[in-house]
Amino acid sequence: MGLTSNKVLWLAIVIAAVLFIGTVWLWPRLARQHWRSVGGRVGLLLATQVALFASVGLAANQAFGFYASWADLFGTETGQGVVVDHSAHGGSGGPLQVVSTSEVPGVHSARPERGGQIQKVDIVGRTTHIATPAYVYLPPEYFQPQYRTRTFPTTVVLTGYPGTAWSLVDKLDYPSTAQRMARDGRVQPMILVMLRPTVAPPRDTECVDIPGGPQTETFFAKDLPDAVLGHYRAGKRPGGWGIVGDSTGGYCALKLAMHHPRVYAAGAGLSAYYKAPIDPTTGDLFHGDAKLRNRADLFWLLRHEPAPDTSLLVTSSKVGEHNYKDTLDFIQRVRDTDRTRISSIILDSGGHNFNTWRREIPPTLQWLSGRLGGH
Repeated sequence: MGLTSNKVLWLAIVIAAVLFIGTVWLWPRLARQHWRSVGGRVGLLLATQVALFASVGLAANQAFGFYASWADLFGTETGQGVVVDHSAHGGSGGPLQVVSTSEVPGVHSARPERGGQIQKVDIVGRTTHIATPAYVYLPPEYFQPQYRTRTFPTTVVLTGYPGTAWSLVDKLDYPSTAQRMARDGRVQPMILVMLRPTVAPPRDTECVDIPGGPQTETFFAKDLPDAVLGHYRAGKRPGGWGIVGDSTGGYCALKLAMHHPRVYAAGAGLSAYYKAPIDPTTGDLFHGDAKLRNRADLFWLLRHEPAPDTSLLVTSSKVGEHNYKDTLDFIQRVRDTDRTRISSIILDSGGHNFNTWRREIPPTLQWLSGRLGGH
């Protein structure tokens, strides 16, 4: 049974309930001052607490999508490679391979021209050789004859760390939200490329070109757009691409839009931070390269480099978010520039979680739609 299986969750709940009832039932029999009785009481209390914590942890993981599998949880995930099929003549199928297709959750239409489509893809970077899975949402208009020559604005959507790409589909509802808003005329139909920023798991690379390591920034700035443009009728750069993410993905989105404004015309950071951390999950990102470290600090970038010609959106909450003061400072710093445009969503309250981001995603998609072009 998988880590995210409902059977695992219910099994943990049942075990916790049985242990709780057993503790209450057996407690009088274990009341004697004997080492066996004391050991029994300690064992029952410990087992009950472990079962309760397991139940809460499994429920939280299902709600927030922290880990996708047992291997992901215990850090033994080895599925980093991507199989690229080759033709009989020795040519490859390209840097993007479609693995499977599915309906958009909540839409209930098997016809892509009516309900759109989600394609699971494998992407291999031409220059970085980074291989990663992703999900691509294609709107219904993509399949309709009257739009057969149209290119569509494209938004890269990133999870936090560690995150799972599928959580962008079934927990944060990006495709169904984009489709509903396009149907209502609030956004233009757009392609969504959904993946996690952790393209070299389990390491958190913070979208940095690590000296001697994964060239993650180059992957997102060059390889990913090139792969998508070569396979789909995506918006031609510049002006046709945006990027959005939450938490770590939000930091990456802002940084990529600021570092590469000719690639990403707009970047939105939901509950983002503004400087790459160094911790056990990241390892040494910069290897003593001061320039690389400074450029990963968005405040340093605003102070020491020319303002990029791009549009940024940041979000926070007055109560519940740790980035509130930094976000206000970032807004002011950007307002002091002459080329970078800044917008914000500030909630009265909201934590660092999926519920908060679901409240911010519809206005964020509308903001992105107004800043991206198709043809």
